[in-house]
Amino acid sequence: MSASGGTKAIVAALAANLAIAVAKFVAFLFSGSSSMLAESVHSLADSGNQALLLLGGKKAKREATPQHPFGYGRERYIYAFLVSIVLFSVGGMFAVYEGYEKIKHPHPIEDWYWPIGVLVFAIIAETFSFRTAIKESNAIRGGQSWKEFVRRAKAPELPVVLLEDLGALVGLFLALGGVGVALLTGDGVWDGIGTLCIGVLLIVIAIVLAAETKSLLLGESAGIEQVKQIEEAVVDGETVTRLIHMRTLHLGPEELLVAAKIAVRHDETATEVAHAINAAEERIRAAVPIARVIYLEPDVYSESAAAAGVNPAKSPGGPSTPDH
Repeated sequence: MSASGGTKAIVAALAANLAIAVAKFVAFLFSGSSSMLAESVHSLADSGNQALLLLGGKKAKREATPQHPFGYGRERYIYAFLVSIVLFSVGGMFAVYEGYEKIKHPHPIEDWYWPIGVLVFAIIAETFSFRTAIKESNAIRGGQSWKEFVRRAKAPELPVVLLEDLGALVGLFLALGGVGVALLTGDGVWDGIGTLCIGVLLIVIAIVLAAETKSLLLGESAGIEQVKQIEEAVVDGETVTRLIHMRTLHLGPEELLVAAKIAVRHDETATEVAHAINAAEERIRAAVPIARVIYLEPDVYSESAAAAGVNPAKSPGGPSTPDH
């Protein structure tokens, strides 16, 4: 993900959510609609989430230190995980509680034009934010489906904004439905039901975000295509004859660690091996520019030792041939 693309989507979402949060809260004060209160808290939580993403992106740019020799790239994953917690607690659980209270103690909606007008404005603003996130995501999504993009993206910002904006739009239509039915029937319970549905929706989205971000925090390997590119780049057939096994790990969205054992000819001198390793590193960085930390261990490949060994399961970033 380009940093500019992610930042553009976050800023667009932040501007939309701040304006919507103020408008929804004003509508709540005039109408007493619980859907409006839940939605205003939801938009305020989303605004805080976008601020967290911006802060995480800034902190991730810090230079490496002796205590953190691989840098701070994973700060972006930590702040994205915090977003899921805020969305679950401040957004989802509050809406569920407010919906339950409104169903238990219903009261009619006053000044109906306030919530209806604000919801229409919010839908327009959220559509603009969602459109920006889709546009920025399409620039890097390639042939992936939206589900694959959310699950496989190494940069968390765009998937987070996409899911937040989608949840916000669906939540607005739920609020519009709850308020509309409450006005038509004169029964405030429907407003509470709409609020309750908004809370359940936010909790589901928060759980999805937490699960995907947890995987990034634990450490994910490079994508399948990047692994293939590295495997092709490391072997030149002359000094490096084979890739024995390899591991990759994302240190951040745009920084990849590559550790591999490579086969060199048994009669090469130490100087020739050193030149071969340096050349292999250059080829890897040319093929996959985000491979910034590379450790290559030279070895002499033995067909008999490999045949006698156990062939480990292949996986992205995993061993290509048995070790020995």
